Amino acid sequence: MTILITGATSGFGKAIALKFAAGGHHCIITGRRGDRLQEVADEIAKYNVQVLPLQFDVQDRKAVETTIAGLDKQWQNIDVLVNNAGLALGRDTFENADIDDWDTMIDTNVKGLLYMSKAVLPYFIKNKKGHIINIGSTAGKEVYKEGNVYCASKFAVDAISQAQRIDLLSYGIKVTCINPGAAETEFSQVRFKGDEQKATAVYAGFKPLQAGDIADVVYYCATLPKHVCINDLIMTSLAQANSFYTYKQG
Repeated sequence: MTILITGATSGFGKAIALKFAAGGHHCIITGRRGDRLQEVADEIAKYNVQVLPLQFDVQDRKAVETTIAGLDKQWQNIDVLVNNAGLALGRDTFENADIDDWDTMIDTNVKGLLYMSKAVLPYFIKNKKGHIINIGSTAGKEVYKEGNVYCASKFAVDAISQAQRIDLLSYGIKVTCINPGAAETEFSQVRFKGDEQKATAVYAGFKPLQAGDIADVVYYCATLPKHVCINDLIMTSLAQANSFYTYKQG
């Protein structure tokens, strides 16, 4: 298969790309940071599969449309799109939140996912096959204190995934939304804007999910028989029941 993964320079995206490469699948990887994108591409190449690194920001509609529409013919046979690019910025009450943070989360988590899905769909429809895997969050299932717009953006991912599944039914295109709970990646470092103390505290007292755990589940969903589609999946570590309840020791 050929897999297109957004936000592949770190965390879930990198782990997903390496998981598919290890399975013998070709990878198109996207990201904003060219140096890190190339590092991941070099790692993927060690598995003797083809890799195409594409540097752009999913927030940039024109860049998305131009880049995806301009893919060489050999790369147009995309089997799976993993809409992974996303982030949280800030952990503030509604009245104290930064509107620039809101804009960035909406532009990346919602609009970026829409731009990428719309850009890849013509290939899926032409090839009469395809699978969209959207990375959501438990934050898209329950709103928690100081989560406001991040939660809203992930609720949107949930709704968009359901709409895609319905609207694309006649094309035989699979749509899966995977909703992880707390996972130890760069997520909290980004959310708290480099504050290591706050970022580390999020995972204190329990073992959170790791990027590889999400990669394993994405791979499983993408390699099921043709007639099987997992529509919606929530995954957490053993210690976490949902967005509110986590058992922490100490």
